Amino acid sequence: MAEQHRPLTGQPAPRPGSPGPSGPSASSVPAASSVPSASPDFVAALRSAVRGTSDFGPTARALTTMDASNYRRVPLGVCAPRDADDVAAALAVCREHGVPVVPRGGGTSIAGQATGTGLVLDLTRHLRTILDVDPAARTAVVQPGVILDDLRAAAAPHGLTFGPDPSTHSRCTLGGMIGNNSCGAHSVAWGTTADNVTKLSVVRYGGEVLRLEQGGGNGPAGVRELIASHLALLRTGYPDLPRRISGYALDALLPEHPGGPDPVRAFCGSEGTLGVVTEATVRLVEAPRARALAVLGYADESAAADAAPGLLPYGPLTVEGMAADLVREPAGLPRGAAWLFVETGGATPAEARAHAERILRAADAVDGTVVTDPAGQRALWRVREDAAGTATRMPDGSEAWPGWEDCAVPPARLGAYLRDFRALLAEHGLRGTPYGHFGDGCIHVRVDFDLITEAGVARFRRFSEEATGLVVAHGGSLSGEHGDGQARAELLPRMYGDGLVALFGRFKDLWDPDGGLNPGMLVRPARLDEGLRFSVLPKRPVDVEFGYPQDGGDFAGAVRRCVGVAKCRTTETSGAGVMCPSFRATGEEAHSTRGRARLLHEMLAGEIVTDGWRSTEVRDALDLCLSCKGCRSDCPVGVDMATYKAEFLHHHYRGRLRPAAHYAMGRLPRWLRLARPFARPLNALARVRPLAALAKRLAGIAPERAIPVLATETYSRWLRARQGPGTRVLSTDRVVHLWADTFTEHLSPQVGRAAVRVLEEATGRTVLPPPRGACCGLTYVSTGQLDAARRVMRDTLDRLDLLPGLPLVVLEPSCAATLRTDLPELLPDDPRAAELASSVVTFAQYLEEYAPDWTPPRLDRPAAGQTHCHQHAVLGDAAERRLRERLGLTGDLSGGCCGLAGNFGFEKGHWEVSVACAEERLLPAVREAEPGAELLADGFSCRTQLDQLAGRRARHLAEVVAEALGDGDDAPRAGSRS
Repeated sequence: MAEQHRPLTGQPAPRPGSPGPSGPSASSVPAASSVPSASPDFVAALRSAVRGTSDFGPTARALTTMDASNYRRVPLGVCAPRDADDVAAALAVCREHGVPVVPRGGGTSIAGQATGTGLVLDLTRHLRTILDVDPAARTAVVQPGVILDDLRAAAAPHGLTFGPDPSTHSRCTLGGMIGNNSCGAHSVAWGTTADNVTKLSVVRYGGEVLRLEQGGGNGPAGVRELIASHLALLRTGYPDLPRRISGYALDALLPEHPGGPDPVRAFCGSEGTLGVVTEATVRLVEAPRARALAVLGYADESAAADAAPGLLPYGPLTVEGMAADLVREPAGLPRGAAWLFVETGGATPAEARAHAERILRAADAVDGTVVTDPAGQRALWRVREDAAGTATRMPDGSEAWPGWEDCAVPPARLGAYLRDFRALLAEHGLRGTPYGHFGDGCIHVRVDFDLITEAGVARFRRFSEEATGLVVAHGGSLSGEHGDGQARAELLPRMYGDGLVALFGRFKDLWDPDGGLNPGMLVRPARLDEGLRFSVLPKRPVDVEFGYPQDGGDFAGAVRRCVGVAKCRTTETSGAGVMCPSFRATGEEAHSTRGRARLLHEMLAGEIVTDGWRSTEVRDALDLCLSCKGCRSDCPVGVDMATYKAEFLHHHYRGRLRPAAHYAMGRLPRWLRLARPFARPLNALARVRPLAALAKRLAGIAPERAIPVLATETYSRWLRARQGPGTRVLSTDRVVHLWADTFTEHLSPQVGRAAVRVLEEATGRTVLPPPRGACCGLTYVSTGQLDAARRVMRDTLDRLDLLPGLPLVVLEPSCAATLRTDLPELLPDDPRAAELASSVVTFAQYLEEYAPDWTPPRLDRPAAGQTHCHQHAVLGDAAERRLRERLGLTGDLSGGCCGLAGNFGFEKGHWEVSVACAEERLLPAVREAEPGAELLADGFSCRTQLDQLAGRRARHLAEVVAEALGDGDDAPRAGSRS
């Protein structure tokens, strides 16, 4: 007989007059305003029993209030167990104290099942070991915190892979995949996670360990009898679908199940409600040696959906669908308004291509192409994989949310379902962008629900109920991949009927009689329209400094851009991507873009983080943000943490004493102008160690850093002297405006001199002397001195006298990015700011537009170095790549961030993270460069980092071109310094 349910901390009793425990209205989630704290006795008991870390502070709680769903639940604290014994000990303590538990992996669940009101078990910190890979048996043994891409990398040398591959493969965990029964694009070939797990070690609430194996029993006592007494219901109650994820898979426990009752399959997809996985044996599949991608264009998504089932007999690896309203830049896609991505494999590239071409010929498509180049395939797949983020913004920039995220219907019914679904959206005045696994009949969609107003939430509920009826009418499942969680569990009786849903409850009670594991999910669920994460945000826009033009001027709107898909948590270091260097350096959620966005969300909510702009929790998390702007381009939803950081620092230190580094480096342009006449003696004094140490201490500079050398002749002084007094402009179309940024002006004038030589040689135009004292305001912005930044920017706009229609060439990428983005966002009401921002171009962009017929000298040697993070995020580097190709400089520059990042790497306390960021990509790329390779870095920070950490001098591209032009007036020499 099952034990009686015990009350759980933080769980209210059912509301008076509401249905009983199994009714859909019973909620285990407290109201948003109720934020209980952990009892001292529980905290002491947990820390005594568990060797891993536990944290009940506001930061840890704030970081785990949300996953990638619309829901928010405030936990009591977070525990990171070290091993399986720790998991069991934690669960025993939680049962003793009546504290509910939610296991958490990557936190990318879209239905709310990775949030909880009790103790969050963080299984990613320690339980992330691949215990065994057996190529002969084609199996691997993993702990639950193993990242999917790490498993795939371990299996790859043996020609194997793990078949299921959700789009979050770079950060999702195997434990989370088991909990959700994740699938991914290749499920048409290799099935779901449940199809690829053979053994599990799980811990029940209370600490009991169970070993589950295919054909090896049913789990806890009483399960066999429960199944035997309901055979007819279980045999008839489930739709026959390749992507049926909703509810518990109790039909896997039927005696006629192939191989006998399968408790492993029944456990997969249980969303942490039955037990906590501590170890899993998974099946590996043979990875094709070569792949090709057939991209097929169709008139619309319904036509693509109608065509998808006909391609399955050809044995593709994927049949993915996507409509035009999801694609912002359709480069590389064939004609059409919707596309199917059909991947094929083979032993050789020719075999994979032939397979794809057969599919292309068989498909009744408007247009199509076969892509065999791996880089081209990756670029196309990136469009599809980023859809979970990009779909959160409609083409007009308005918000869209999960909530009807991933239903599945029989593939043959998908076209008809999509037509009906589009009609239902129109009926409710809603918009959505369907995409997903057309070959399996599974559709993802983000809808522009209004989840803030009462009327909008009510419409969200009505739509969900009617969409449920539509899915059921087409013979489908409410979840085809992401699980039910809080988003759909309430609706399960519409799909399965009351009898089968009641059986789910009895099954849950056999596993978890106390109801302590992830309450509110799957059985006795919370309502789908309560606990929404938006309800705690301010109802009116808060007073902020930046314009936030993409978010209607609303800082809360900017913060809620983060939907939690956690692309910022990837440890991937290849390619040109930048985001998020501080997370890769520390591995801490608080130092990811998502973590910081969550803390800002909770700061605005004011329940856990209670000090508003004065919050030390937010300050500490933002302290290691490098302001690299990588998230601005790499985050699928365009979170711009550099801007949010500047905004926060402005408010946090308003009227208060700032860190010394803010006065020293934040106001660097002012100090450098004052220091210019004394450059020689100051350089000499900086070489006296005791004096340098004292200066660094007073300025808040890391003691490990060397003070940069000041130029004895500034760039603008050199240019005016070179041209002589009274330079006349004879024709306005024969001049070049070249910005004299602070770094070029005072620290690396050789870059400016080189640029002048090249621009005048290539265009025949005259470079005009810059206006005195102009500054972009970068250092003021990065330290959050926004009042000063605006004064500097307005002064610059007053001083500048750009000739109409001419661009402004900016050599320093960080200054160019500031002028392009921060300037118009801080001065949104000054039309001159937008005009100046639109005129900014890079050195290479200017040459490409104004000297298209110029033939640069050939260098014909390899190149190494780094693309500046701001260049990648804001300006793009396509013109630089093309110029390097014309110069004969071969090889790609590394991505990422150098780690110096302006003032960041100079500030005391940032040395270790700064070095770790440099060691990630930049320093290894330079060490591995071929002998004689040209070291390129257009950013002063990147060049300084290389100089100080590797003893290597990198150069701006302008310097390299100028040297290649040969001796000339003021031509720079390799290795020269000013």
